[in-house]
Amino acid sequence: MTDLSLEILKLGNKAVKKAQENNRKNGIPNVYCINGKIVFELPNGELSTQYNF
Repeated sequence: MTDLSLEILKLGNKAVKKAQENNRKNGIPNVYCINGKIVFELPNGELSTQYNF
């Protein structure tokens, strides 16, 4: 990877971590795809495949 690519990757990772933390603070689940399944990380840290909006 070039230096520019690494810098862009670092900035993107930092932004994602900040967004995830904001979601936790505001009671919004973080959503991931793990092994092809949608998984919700609830604000208390629990992982679930079910979430009632």
